Amino acid sequence: MKKSLLALAVLGAYVGVASAQSSVTLYGTADLNGRYIKNDGSKGRYSLSQDGINSSQLGFKGTEDLGGGLKAGFLLLAGLNMDTGSTNQQFFNRRSTVSLFGNFGEVRLGRDYTPTFWSTTIFDVFGTNGLGDSSGVKQLAAPDYVRANNMVQYLLPSNIGGVYGQLSAGAGEGTAAGRYVGGRVGFAAGPFDVAVAYASEKAGTGGIAPGVAGDQYKTFNVGGQYNFGVATIMGYFNQEKIESYKDNIFSISGLIPLGQGEIHLGADFSKLSAPVAALDGNKVKKYALGYVYNLSKRTALYTTGAIVDNGNASRVTLGSTSSEPAASGYFGNGQGSATAAPTAGGKSKGIEFGIRHFF
Repeated sequence: MKKSLLALAVLGAYVGVASAQSSVTLYGTADLNGRYIKNDGSKGRYSLSQDGINSSQLGFKGTEDLGGGLKAGFLLLAGLNMDTGSTNQQFFNRRSTVSLFGNFGEVRLGRDYTPTFWSTTIFDVFGTNGLGDSSGVKQLAAPDYVRANNMVQYLLPSNIGGVYGQLSAGAGEGTAAGRYVGGRVGFAAGPFDVAVAYASEKAGTGGIAPGVAGDQYKTFNVGGQYNFGVATIMGYFNQEKIESYKDNIFSISGLIPLGQGEIHLGADFSKLSAPVAALDGNKVKKYALGYVYNLSKRTALYTTGAIVDNGNASRVTLGSTSSEPAASGYFGNGQGSATAAPTAGGKSKGIEFGIRHFF
């Protein structure tokens, strides 16, 4: 009996120490909307869609104090298909990392956002979500535009006078595609924030129409924002290249606060340079207008309307979930939540009404 009591006392003391030094948090986002998209050449489609202003996800994160200024931590993020209740085949597809923190900064291992994607999503008022997503004018498909697997990253500490940055390298692990090297550096102070990023990745044969296995897919971007108080203006320039193909993307957007709500405005433009006469100089334009009303800190109602105006060669559509390029070498034939992609050079128009909740 005494031995049992002693064992329970020791176990209780151990659990107390562990809970004092570490923490685990469960959190997530639920975002659903009713959507209507009408593309030239086909009938309009009504659908229940998601991720209008934030990505639906389920997350687990935790930290442990190791002493001496060191901490260990992990973060797991699974994308949620809220309209069906399903998850992706790659369960923790949004992020799966483990980190070591200290005065030196952070060393982070695992699947994560690429440095070049950060500048496009942070400096887009729609956060590259929903019908207003600025990446919706892309005409080339980067192999790992948003995230990369097998990454080793170093992130600068947060106490160096507003300067921030990261270096990232992803192992191809025996394949011709996927070897990724990139970096980002920026400066933020008060209402001002600016950053520049660059990456190079070996392409495969399945995700890039003009490329072949081993080709270098290069991405460069620079972006920034300024909060004027009455409005915040942000934007970026993003260039992607492979072989003789080059896609230049310009985005400018703004946020105007109105009490518990805010107006979102965006204009995006892309121009493709290509060795194929039918594609060279093709342009895609996109305009978006949205409104978000915050019922609380966690819950918001929103609506977004947008229109895509294709050049003669492209068939980019709103609400596309596909990143597969057309056989002729340009991005944007994905059907997504539309009945079909628009006719070449046609328009795509859409509107959505939704609710977002953080938990």
